[in-house]
Amino acid sequence: MVAGLLLGWLFFGGSGEVQTPDQASQHDHSAEPTIWTCSMHPQIRQSEPGDCPICGMDLIPLEEDDSEADPREIRMSPTAMQLADIQTQTVTKGMAQKTVRLNGKVETNEQQVYSQTSHVPGRIEKLSINFTGQYVTKGSPVAYVYSPDLVTAQEELLEARELKETQPELYRAAHEKLKNWKLTDAQIEKISSSGELKEQFPILADVSGYVTEKLVNPGDYVKRGQTIYKIANLSNVWVLFDVYESDISWIEKGDEVTFTVASLPGESFSGNISYIDPVINSKSRVAKARVEVNNSALRLKPEMFVSGEVKADASGGEENIVVPQSAVMWTGKRSVVYVKTNTENNVGFVMREVLLGPDLGNSYIIEEGLKPGEIIAVNGTFSIDAAAQLAGKPSMMSPEGGKPATGHNHGNMSSEEMENMESTRQPSKVQEIHNYNAPKQFKKQLTAFFDQYIKLKDAMVASDAEKTSSEAKKTLMALENTDMALLKGDAHLFWMKNIDKMKSALNTISKSEDLEVQRAAFVEFNPIIFNKIKVFGLDGKTVYYQFCPMANNDKGAFWLSTEENIRNPYYGDMMLECGEVKETLK
Repeated sequence: MVAGLLLGWLFFGGSGEVQTPDQASQHDHSAEPTIWTCSMHPQIRQSEPGDCPICGMDLIPLEEDDSEADPREIRMSPTAMQLADIQTQTVTKGMAQKTVRLNGKVETNEQQVYSQTSHVPGRIEKLSINFTGQYVTKGSPVAYVYSPDLVTAQEELLEARELKETQPELYRAAHEKLKNWKLTDAQIEKISSSGELKEQFPILADVSGYVTEKLVNPGDYVKRGQTIYKIANLSNVWVLFDVYESDISWIEKGDEVTFTVASLPGESFSGNISYIDPVINSKSRVAKARVEVNNSALRLKPEMFVSGEVKADASGGEENIVVPQSAVMWTGKRSVVYVKTNTENNVGFVMREVLLGPDLGNSYIIEEGLKPGEIIAVNGTFSIDAAAQLAGKPSMMSPEGGKPATGHNHGNMSSEEMENMESTRQPSKVQEIHNYNAPKQFKKQLTAFFDQYIKLKDAMVASDAEKTSSEAKKTLMALENTDMALLKGDAHLFWMKNIDKMKSALNTISKSEDLEVQRAAFVEFNPIIFNKIKVFGLDGKTVYYQFCPMANNDKGAFWLSTEENIRNPYYGDMMLECGEVKETLK
């Protein structure tokens, strides 16, 4: 038996090696199946290539990484970054500048407006200037006046002329009396030499300019010193810009403004701010900033609308870190960016909280949290955050990380933070929606509901709380008359979603006559109805989805309109044209 075991060991055991546990762990894994996933939806795991069942993108191989890594880091392959359109930028320091956009109007220079008065009392016999807008040259006659007092003064002059040699003082007094009535020396000498009395005397223009107001007609009686025309010199005009409260800290006297005029395309003008109103208008909530412009060619005409820009220094003379707005994810309470960390084969991103400085329009000043030379994501940040959340890494929605997500989860984010975050997104990206072919009868009912909604919105534009309440009741009735039973399957479920919130908002508006309460309820209502109209459509309507960034306590708010022109329901006459069109549905 012993000899047999020995022979077996010599023939079979000596030719191989016993594998240690370490060696066993190094065997070839090439036979193991490849797992395919989606770069936009990492929760998708399939054993075969194909399309993502959620977004339709091509699936990519799942790359496992067994190396030690930062537990907060989310890793992505170059392919995944390309598919998710993730772009990065190196953090640098520089002089921060904010572009403040201003709207305004060309106005007459108040310092160049004159009142042309009648220097003698009497009756207007003839007008040389018959309409407003007519040009007047200094010294030319603008009207002819019959004045009994002037006839008497002429008679006194002629009588004093006879006694000129013996009583020169009497002649001089009569001469000065006529001169006080603005007769020229030449006119007085002509009367004295001819000996003829003039019954009509011309009123000569004191200044050159354009007549902006005509205040008399032939046959009118006027008093001495009464204004008969308003004349403005338009060779120098004012451009008055509206400066909102939120921008007034950026505007200073002496700042250069570059502006354009809609009626003069392709041309730009510039000037420096010479005056800023010391008070805010209580109705429009704006202050006026004045720019004086030379207008010798008379190309700028009063009441023309202009659009201007001011490049304001936001750095205080020091260099600052400035990043694009697209790089910052803001929840209302905290702001985060994703910092890039390079690895051997993949690219990693780590979430970092930052302290924001002034908003520069398209960018932010970063006070704390970033250093020059670091690389951050400036596009596709939501895709990175979604991947981090699904992987259980720290993310904007779940700053502490946690259990990997397999569905829609908001982690530790409060409802207030979610509302703030959603208000900053574009309307078309608020949620993924599909178009349903709604029955014609349902679409007709939805169109009737929308028509009633427009009446409700118009009542808010007019700032009429009583009418708003009345129209809200009718809108609620139109909503209840929309027969949801006409919709089947997923279309029915989509219509039912948030329908209770719509009714609650309309109830609040209808039961209140406080305009601020009504407008607050209107904020939540609009995104819901917009998504439903976007899905089901309307009969023969074009809908403009409009947005005001200052409404809802500067969080921004949407509304729907059938007109492209902005008519803001959240401010009415106070800021009627505040807002912009975010999306158009035809």
